[in-house]
This record gives sequence, structure tokens and C-alpha cells, in this order.
Amino acid sequence: MNRYCPICQQNSESFKPFGHIARDDAMCPICGAVERHRLSWLFLEKKITPQEYKNKKMLHIAPENVLKNKFGTIFGEENYITADLTDKRVKVKMDITNIAYPHESFDCIFCSHVLEHIVDDRKAMKELHRVLKNDGWAILLVPIVSKGKTEEDFSVVTKEERMKHYGDPDHVRNYGIDYKNRLEECGWSVEVICAKDFLDAQQITLMGITKASGEIYFCTKG
Repeated sequence: MNRYCPICQQNSESFKPFGHIARDDAMCPICGAVERHRLSWLFLEKKITPQEYKNKKMLHIAPENVLKNKFGTIFGEENYITADLTDKRVKVKMDITNIAYPHESFDCIFCSHVLEHIVDDRKAMKELHRVLKNDGWAILLVPIVSKGKTEEDFSVVTKEERMKHYGDPDHVRNYGIDYKNRLEECGWSVEVICAKDFLDAQQITLMGITKASGEIYFCTKG
């Protein structure tokens, strides 16, 4: 078996297991990128032309280490804003249900696997919509666990209960296929993009783009 990571651009014999419930062949042993990171970067490589975006401003929520250097190089130190509620390594401490930036502050927003941790996710979706410029875009990714409706029960509060119900001690819901509707109800126009929409079968296999990669939720202001 041979694998190629498009983020660190290195080959390896295989990817390593990763996750609370370990997924085989998931994480690059060199840079640590997992399936969703690789899919996101492959999509963004096609979307972002560095010269076009060098004067654009990006907000990166809960920034993944494997993507920070990539985005920092494209957008530049001044225009690349990392934000998190608890991580002290970011530029800005931010509660995304109450963002302390004016309307239309950012050209691009990247927020991956964050909303499933937030009780009032709709408020966060609306705030992200508010601070995006009218001609901007956002990638808002979550794990889609259910083929039905989103499952949430706010009486489930302990880490043990959340692990049992949601498969992760820090999640407050399992999103279903109605996630797109949820975004649209908060003002977003949403395009759902699958790996097979822009990668061929050989690329998907080589780069370990599996079901766990999910889909790209490419959002613009409706």
C-alpha cells in the first residue's frame, strides 16, 4: 500500500490509525493530516490562487496545525486571523456565537469540526455569516453522522453520556443530512461538494480520501 499526503507532499507506506474510535489508514505519519484535512486542502488548492488572495483576509476558527502554515503563506501574517475560545496559541480569543468584529470583516472563513461542540450552533452560523463580506466564502465543516435528522439532547451533559450518545466526549450533537438546511435557515447559500466531484478514483485512493473525509460545505451569502 502506498499513500501520498497533499499537505506535506510526502509519500508513506500507509497512514496511521486515528480517532476516539480508531480509524485505520487515517493520519499522515509525517505531518499529522487526517482525511478531512487532506480533502479540504485538495479543494482549496483548486479554489485559491495565491496571487488572487494575497490581499484577502481569512478567519480560521480552531486552526489545525497542518493547515496554518499553508494559509499563513497564502494570506500573509497580517491578513490571516486565527481564533479560538481556549487555545492560547491563536491571535484572537473568540466565542463564535458573539464575534467582536464588525459586519463584513473577512473575505474567507474556514471552520472545521467546531459547530458540533457549540450548544447554540445556529447563533454561531449567523455570526459567521455576519462577519463575512458579501462576495466572500466560508467552508463550514462538521461530521455528518446520521443519514436522518440531526440528533441532539441537551440533557446529555457528562463526557461519559456524550461519548455514549455522540461518540465524542466533547460533542453536543450528531449532525444529520439536514445540516445543509440548518445553514440555509441562517442565511447561507450552500454547495455540497464530494471528493468524486473533483478527484478521480486513483487520487482518492492514493491520498486516503475515505468516507471519514466527509463533504465540503462551501458557503456564500444568500
